[in-house]
Amino acid sequence: MPTSGFPIFDLSRFEKAGMAERAVLGAEVDGICRSTGFLAVSGHGVPQPIIEAAWSAAHAFFDLPAEAKEKVRAPYAGYPYGYLGPGVEALAKSKGADTPPDLKESFNGGPPSVPSGLSDPEALSFCYAETIWPAAPEGFVDAWKAYYRAMENLAARIMRVFAVALKLPEHFFEEMIDRPISAMRALNYPEASVAPKPGQLRAGAHTDYGSLTILLPQAGSGGLQIYTPEGKWSEVPPVPGAFIINIGDLMALWTNDRWVSTLHRVVNSDGNAARRQSFAFFHQPNWDAEISCIESCLAPGERPRYAPVLSGPYLMSKFKSTVKPAA
Repeated sequence: MPTSGFPIFDLSRFEKAGMAERAVLGAEVDGICRSTGFLAVSGHGVPQPIIEAAWSAAHAFFDLPAEAKEKVRAPYAGYPYGYLGPGVEALAKSKGADTPPDLKESFNGGPPSVPSGLSDPEALSFCYAETIWPAAPEGFVDAWKAYYRAMENLAARIMRVFAVALKLPEHFFEEMIDRPISAMRALNYPEASVAPKPGQLRAGAHTDYGSLTILLPQAGSGGLQIYTPEGKWSEVPPVPGAFIINIGDLMALWTNDRWVSTLHRVVNSDGNAARRQSFAFFHQPNWDAEISCIESCLAPGERPRYAPVLSGPYLMSKFKSTVKPAA
């Protein structure tokens, strides 16, 4: 049921439903993903203590002095994990827009372990690179890993909903996401004391790269906007007790653009925008998963719009396009 025009999907209802009701609920999700690809998911079952512990740990980390955070800075431009300070990333560059760096800082982490038998050097040096953990605050690593595991589980459950929405067997995606190369980031948008540069946003307009993103915005916060089919920027409300889900570029590719990977951004409300925090979990299929058009998404006589891509190399190329080169 939509609230104030924004769709909310009850995952617990889907998981308790029989096949007939699941098909109806899946059709609702299909309609949402055809229009904007953004929805709130309630009834997710993620324990509140896990959410609160990760949120508090991230907040305490961002409160540390700059020199403490710099100790876990990503060691070079393009290294995916660790701390990224202000002035490092410009997300709009992934869409070809030349903008000033985004007004944010982040801590980033990757998969907790390397799958046995994986030997691809690019996978090992990028998606499975070591996360550079901070020594403080106390409990940060345990809280982060618990939240990551919860998001990994939630993403797999949502992918089952997506399969039903596309009229596929519920477990259609499983063999392509059983060793996901998902990344997670905690984001802090500091309070702005001066006006931004022309074209500078907290996060520039971009689409996400993978299958889906699970976002936890700060309660009561604003600034996240999506570009609607009507050609307007529209605010995404934080929904109490729910995560914001959006599909990414690979899901659009999988569905031959039947589903929309929507442009979104985080804006400043004014020159003195309040501090804002969020968590984003970027679910990404296995490194070597081939993403090609699902046959059921082709109309009679229609051809795939995109050549197949491999999940890992695709992600790596998109990520590197957003990073400011070293001076």
